[in-house]
Amino acid sequence: MATVPNKASVSASRPMNCIVIVCDTLRRDHCGPYHRGLPLSGVTHAQQPDWVVPTPNMDRLAERGVVFDQAWAGSTPCMPARRDIYTGRYEFLERGWGPLEDDDADLPRVISGSSNQSLAQQLREGRPVSYLVTDHFHLWERGAGNYHMGYSGFEFVRGHEADAWKTDPVEFEVPDGDTHKVERHFRNLAALPPEERAPFAERVFRSAAEWLDGNHTHDPFYLHIDCFDPHEPWDPPEDLLKMFDPRGYDVERWNSMVPYDEWERHMTPDQLRHVQARYAAQVVLTDKWLGHLLDKMDEHGLWESTVLIFTTDHGTYNGDRGRIGKLQTHHFASCSRLPFVIAHPEGPKGERREQLAQLVDIYPTVLGVLGIPCPEGIHGVDLVPAVMSPDAPTRSYAITGMYGRSVSLTDGRWMLHQTPVASNKPLYWYSHHAAKFIEYELGPVEEGRRAVVTASWPEPTWLTCLSEDPGETVNRAAIHPDKLAVMRGALREKLAELGAPPEQAVRLGL
Repeated sequence: MATVPNKASVSASRPMNCIVIVCDTLRRDHCGPYHRGLPLSGVTHAQQPDWVVPTPNMDRLAERGVVFDQAWAGSTPCMPARRDIYTGRYEFLERGWGPLEDDDADLPRVISGSSNQSLAQQLREGRPVSYLVTDHFHLWERGAGNYHMGYSGFEFVRGHEADAWKTDPVEFEVPDGDTHKVERHFRNLAALPPEERAPFAERVFRSAAEWLDGNHTHDPFYLHIDCFDPHEPWDPPEDLLKMFDPRGYDVERWNSMVPYDEWERHMTPDQLRHVQARYAAQVVLTDKWLGHLLDKMDEHGLWESTVLIFTTDHGTYNGDRGRIGKLQTHHFASCSRLPFVIAHPEGPKGERREQLAQLVDIYPTVLGVLGIPCPEGIHGVDLVPAVMSPDAPTRSYAITGMYGRSVSLTDGRWMLHQTPVASNKPLYWYSHHAAKFIEYELGPVEEGRRAVVTASWPEPTWLTCLSEDPGETVNRAAIHPDKLAVMRGALREKLAELGAPPEQAVRLGL
């Protein structure tokens, strides 16, 4: 495993500040830099509504930087994606959802040094200040829990989704029913004074902006903003909802959460449209408060000294492919293709890039910006050269997936979703932590690993030509057997390149 550089190895050559913003469950086609003013139905999926989702602040950010058109998820869903970011390594080939491992050289610890020391000592050692602002309660709940520990400081905005916070005996309504875990979300809001019930995206970006007010003179600093919106629950302010459904919440029935399933099993077409309207409004809300942070960048003149990275962990199905929610099936582009924008003080403005980028790249990119040597053994690449030049290489193939399921590979034009063999074996879990959130049947620890029993998705291996079929509607595996063989060979080579457990190639029938 990688190790934390010691004090003497930290370089201060031309360091800049760095801000990373990760929104959760943000579909690429709902972001202005990608839909470019087209209605959703005209971007990648005709099953999407004929709405144009305005995101003027994402557009504003894109005008200041570089938009990556070939950005892809790595490990999914939420916390596996974050471990990719925090370690620069793909998690899903070795284990599933869980905390940082004891020997992970996690990003904030590499930046700021050992935990439990005075800030004065950290600064005396020449280490940047790092800070986390988040309402993403998965970071501190059972099954994860330790992602905040390496920062110089952190602020948890409490109360989102199933955050076990308020216990006050207050009266409130839960659209999903009071036995659903999201009951905690609505209880938390009801227990707050009315003047404190601001939307979570507002509270997160306001808190981050306030931190910049007091800390922008640190030279350099690292600010990590992990905004749970637009993840469910989808309960946006009604004025924003009415932009897409004039009825607002005056409908017969609505749920703030959605089943991860084929939508027709759970709702009517009219109810689906209401779900889509609430999601679109949640994106608009998130963009609105992103703008508050960008305003603060303007106010303090930070664009001349700060690199800003904006992205998400994954997307979600939104009626396309007949589905709603994530997981369920192969990691099709609706879930795996990401918005990804980098604004660099010395980089071009308003340009686009075709190089393949992934979340593991945030790790070396941030360290490079801060002037800190990058530990060995990571999978990511520093994206600053790609920001500066459309010809700078990153990787030939991007790989993505969920632990124990199919594995997907793309070169930007073709995409392979490789289904495992029928037994989905051999499969091992490489961690001393158990699977406590997304559960897997784990055997006893033997030689540092556990045998795993789990099923993959039922779909067959799938091959897509993304340049002709960005919505991945046609499986070309039987139509193009030669290309299928090429992509399967590339996947086999990619697994070897990454040092993936050798049984992965066997499990995938490669």
